[in-house]
Amino acid sequence: MSTPPCSTIDPIAAHRWAERAPAATPWLHEEVARRMAERLAVIRLPVNRWAHWEPPRSGWQGHALVVERYPQAEALQVMRHPVPERDAAPARAGWWQRVGRKRAASAQVVSAPPDGTMQLVWANMLAHQGADPEQLLARWHRALAVDGFLMFSCLGPDTLQELRALYARLGWPPPAQEFTDMHDWGDQLLEAGFADPVMDMEHITLSFETPARLLAELRELGRNQHVARFGALRTPAWRRQLERALDEHLRPASNEPLSLSFEIVYGHAVKPEPRHTVAARTEISLEHMKASLRQRNRNLPAL
Repeated sequence: MSTPPCSTIDPIAAHRWAERAPAATPWLHEEVARRMAERLAVIRLPVNRWAHWEPPRSGWQGHALVVERYPQAEALQVMRHPVPERDAAPARAGWWQRVGRKRAASAQVVSAPPDGTMQLVWANMLAHQGADPEQLLARWHRALAVDGFLMFSCLGPDTLQELRALYARLGWPPPAQEFTDMHDWGDQLLEAGFADPVMDMEHITLSFETPARLLAELRELGRNQHVARFGALRTPAWRRQLERALDEHLRPASNEPLSLSFEIVYGHAVKPEPRHTVAARTEISLEHMKASLRQRNRNLPAL
């Protein structure tokens, strides 16, 4: 059996990054949220209540797009450290973010939604950042009502392949933790109790004029959480060596910008009716049986 990518994540580094409040949502996160929101058009399940997981990291523009899709639905903002609603959206915001903040003003800010109450859990660009994906999937599953659905995105294994090759060539530890393949995410969704997982992926290439801008973008996206990362502070001389290496190896041609690849994994899955376990003696209450029959009848096609 192969080692799961999450085992390359240092739990302490992951915790520290999760505790760090971002000054602004990275551009890539907002762009992925926009593409993920387009996928909502093919889902016909009703949404009366939905939970947005960590909106400061996930993206306020994405929040506004989901509000636009479900304008009558109640929205919950799930944050590691809930803040007052007036402070939930970033102070410096573009017009699209101000629209999202106005529409989200009535949203409840919580550390966890009530169990079994959400028709949608929206989690953009979060799943690759934690050392315990099973626990995260379990939280999402617990929040959803039966027939509710999860929409999530994260980085895939081809992310930063140019930078990984460069670090290996220089004999340095990896520049980032390993990222989980979309097929493995599908398997983990099933193991967590979800049904009908649908996985998709695409590659996005970002271009940068200078190595300094590339490194600044990477710092906005996250930190190197790999357990084998260099364990001490780097020197200015090392930084200059890195920038020279980026300039030399990441430019397709001398007059072109530096290029860096990101694999984006998208997934959605449904929380099904719980199955009754079968034992030598199984007892099911009358009320539970009635509820199961009502749910089954709702799922039957109309004649």
